[in-house]
Amino acid sequence: MAYRFAVNWENDAHTQWDCAMELDAIDRRILCRLQDDARLSNQDLAEQVALPPSACLRRVRALQEHGLIKGYRAVLDAEKLGFEFEAIVHVSLDQSRAGWHEAFLASIALHDEITEASIVTGASNYILTVRARNLAAFSAFVEDKLSKFPGVRDLCSHIVMRKIKSREGMLPLAEWR
Repeated sequence: MAYRFAVNWENDAHTQWDCAMELDAIDRRILCRLQDDARLSNQDLAEQVALPPSACLRRVRALQEHGLIKGYRAVLDAEKLGFEFEAIVHVSLDQSRAGWHEAFLASIALHDEITEASIVTGASNYILTVRARNLAAFSAFVEDKLSKFPGVRDLCSHIVMRKIKSREGMLPLAEWR
């Protein structure tokens, strides 16, 4: 079965759909292998998906050019690097203020402590994941910075006691294997 993806890109005030790409079984296997280990050499990847190295490289480049592979990065061990504290923070904003959403987005972009941010439905407007070295550093961040972002009406923090599963940006591709 081939999957057809359309990559969305913004152009001025309207959205256009372009760069449609048919994914076959080999493309899906390439994506699975790279998601599991982005450090695979092209030679090893080609062997694992049963392609000649040149054909494998062409496919990987096409997946990158079509935006299906957004980048490569190292996943760091936060605890070993001294960032032992993590919290999930629900944020509610005063929506009566003009530009409340844009002001909040600009504020969160300035702070590396906020490692993830999502707009959500429900009782809060956003859910943030915040990393800090310890409880004292988290408290200082909330009191001195986060609570002072424009329009913040309410914060509710949930301390992560122990992470039991983390796939850090990985997609559920088991059916593609």
